[in-house]
Amino acid sequence: MPQENWVLCKGLRTRIFLRYLVEEPASDTEGFTAQRNYPRLKLHRGRTMESSRKLICRQRQVLFFFLFLGLAQAGSEPRRYSVVEETEGSSSVTNLAKDLGLGHGDLSRRGARVIFKGNKLHLQLDQETGDLLLNEKLDREELCGHTEPCVLRFQVLLENPLEFFQAELQVIDINDHAPVFIDRDMLLKIPESTSPGTTFPLKNAQDVDVGRNNIENYIISPNSYFRVITRKRSDGKKYPELVLDKVLDREEEPDLRLTLTAHDGGSPPRSGTAQIYIEVVDINDNAPEFEQPFFRVQIPEDSPVGFLIANVSATDIDTGVNGEISYSLFQASEEISKTFEISPMTGEIRLKKQLDFETTQSYEVNIEARDTGGLSGKCTVLIQVMDVNDNAPEVTMSALTRQIPENRPETVVAVFSVSDLDSEENGKIRCSIQDDLPFFLKSSTENFYTLVTERPLDRETRGEYNVTITVTDLGTPKLKKQHNITVLVSDVNDNAPAFTQASYTLRVRENNSPALHIGTVSATDTDAGANAQVTYSLLPPADPHVPLASLVSINADNGHLFALRSLDYEALRAFEFRVGAADRGSPPLSSQALVRVLVEDDNDNAPFVLYPLQNTSAPCTELLPRAAEPGYLVTKVVAVDGDAGQNAWLSYQLLKATEPGLFGVWAHNGEVRTARPLSERDAARHRLLVLVKDNGEPPLSASVTLHVLLVDGFSQPHLPPPEAEAEAAAAAPADPLTVYLVVALASVSSLFLFSVLVFVAVRLCGRGGAARAGRCSVPEGPFPGHLVDVSGTGTLSHSYQYEVCLMGDTGASEFKFLKPTVPNFQGHSPGPEIEQIPNFSKDFAFSIK
Repeated sequence: MPQENWVLCKGLRTRIFLRYLVEEPASDTEGFTAQRNYPRLKLHRGRTMESSRKLICRQRQVLFFFLFLGLAQAGSEPRRYSVVEETEGSSSVTNLAKDLGLGHGDLSRRGARVIFKGNKLHLQLDQETGDLLLNEKLDREELCGHTEPCVLRFQVLLENPLEFFQAELQVIDINDHAPVFIDRDMLLKIPESTSPGTTFPLKNAQDVDVGRNNIENYIISPNSYFRVITRKRSDGKKYPELVLDKVLDREEEPDLRLTLTAHDGGSPPRSGTAQIYIEVVDINDNAPEFEQPFFRVQIPEDSPVGFLIANVSATDIDTGVNGEISYSLFQASEEISKTFEISPMTGEIRLKKQLDFETTQSYEVNIEARDTGGLSGKCTVLIQVMDVNDNAPEVTMSALTRQIPENRPETVVAVFSVSDLDSEENGKIRCSIQDDLPFFLKSSTENFYTLVTERPLDRETRGEYNVTITVTDLGTPKLKKQHNITVLVSDVNDNAPAFTQASYTLRVRENNSPALHIGTVSATDTDAGANAQVTYSLLPPADPHVPLASLVSINADNGHLFALRSLDYEALRAFEFRVGAADRGSPPLSSQALVRVLVEDDNDNAPFVLYPLQNTSAPCTELLPRAAEPGYLVTKVVAVDGDAGQNAWLSYQLLKATEPGLFGVWAHNGEVRTARPLSERDAARHRLLVLVKDNGEPPLSASVTLHVLLVDGFSQPHLPPPEAEAEAAAAAPADPLTVYLVVALASVSSLFLFSVLVFVAVRLCGRGGAARAGRCSVPEGPFPGHLVDVSGTGTLSHSYQYEVCLMGDTGASEFKFLKPTVPNFQGHSPGPEIEQIPNFSKDFAFSIK
């Protein structure tokens, strides 16, 4: 059965009653698509079918227009924004997308528009960013006049799906207008018989600003007769009154000219002036008087222009010219002057323009009656504007729970009542909410409803719901209002903290400063409030011997990890531990994560020279035959570095030599070799300074001093050429430290074995030393003194010094080992001098070490 309703269309003093019938969607030829379920109007009139169709289309347009106006007035709690007047256009007022809780691009997708009454484009909406911008400069006085606050109501329309939001824009006043006297020149005729203390109302200045920016006080130029006082009317506006302080004497001073200045209370203050001409007249001592000083009048807001509001009348007991009265609006603002007019002769007050109850509810009009002698009286007419029947339904909240716990079934959210000030069909109300929310309305008593949840809610899925309660009356046209409720789902502790990673690997360079921040672990909890507040802690290590408490600490609030002491890569290269994250719920929930700390090496160890030793009292001297070929291996510097990686890569460099160009040092293995053949002119003693440097940043180094003694005819074992040694070194194990240790061990073993052999030979040689002493001779010329060789490269190492005597009469180059002597190296310098033996003036000594 079709549902019939009536649509009331108002406009241009006419009312058209249309009855429409809701049926199935019309065909496309009638202006509607089949996908939209619009009501189709049927006009019941005795006209032709063609006229009926045209009228139906017009009626549909009227219907949708008023439905749109009803939607635009919806919303019981509009959002309020404010902007200072005269603000430049394109200035941002707010971000509408954030205020409405919409995501990025939702405004554009849903076709958002800003609608003002009368289609005035005060604001524009940037649908991409969601910013609400000023379309132009706003003049508060032009928009609202003296109404305070100045509020511009507008709606935000979302077309897809259809949704409206009420909002208000408050325009804040600035002091951009100075007080202005409508009459710059005022004439007062005062009888000379006027007694002191008499007051004379003056026309006030007009200031279109409001509040403290309006007129604050009046002052008058200095004079001997008058002063001015500032009065305040019941509507808050101030006006001046002239007070006579001294009796006037027309014969002494027939007229006065004074300057009246009005100051406002703005910052900075503004002022306006007017000239007062006072004419002293004779014996017109009676002013017009009204029947009563105050009148109250009520007028409907839809009263037509020219409507008679009231008729005021005043009398003057004077006669003749002094008794003729004229009426005028006194101290009238610009708004009152535009709205009302008074007949100067009859005192009839009539309406000049249409009233609007929503803009101004009452007017206070001051009427002045003035006689020809300049005396005047005044009265006040309070005009109250009565509203017509245009009220939408109202929602009154009796109980509201804005937070409900999750996981709880069927919870009461709100209890509210609905009402409509209208009567009969216009006062009947229908209430509804959105269909896509887990809530439903339950009707209790008359006009009372309860908002209840349909199922348990999950805060982690959705923590906030915006419920719009829509109340619609059954009048024609239908008026409706919406009430928005924000329901927050409170949290329970049903989720444990979760680390962003199951394990963390942190790297810290050794020799760090204590309390160094080495990394951060992070855990999140999808709960809220205290249930989501995560506390971090170090868990006891699995190995009780690991001093975890002295190595690292953790900030319980943010998970920052700190090294408590300086770490040493050579002592501790890595360690791991577990951290825990617990929330503050009841009961608390927790989780764990593994943290592995890798200590990175720093170049903090200088190279250490294993050979030759530098801490002995005797210098290290190497023997070199003069017949040695270029590339002959003199010795090898052995050094190690406690660091790792490139910090332990060693390189060797010859810094200083007694004779440059004679020796060279291989950069990678420390071998000291001859660079050219030896000659007789080369000095017998040579001092070499070798630098051992690692590859760290910055590099560290150590130096070693070598003493080389050139000898003639000294037998040397076979030494492999440099190429063969290079191939052997390439085939050796990759660990250089092992090679150096093996070389050092072999050197010590060789030293011990050779010492035993020398000791036995010396003992045997000592038995027959006395008999052969007469046959022992010393060759002519000097022989090198101290000789030193290095084992491990084909030569021998000893720790004794011997005296050697060469038999001169045998013809054979035979060495005879005599008694061993312990050399005294105190104060010894590695110079090329030859040490003399006291017992043998021509003997020569050399050392084998």
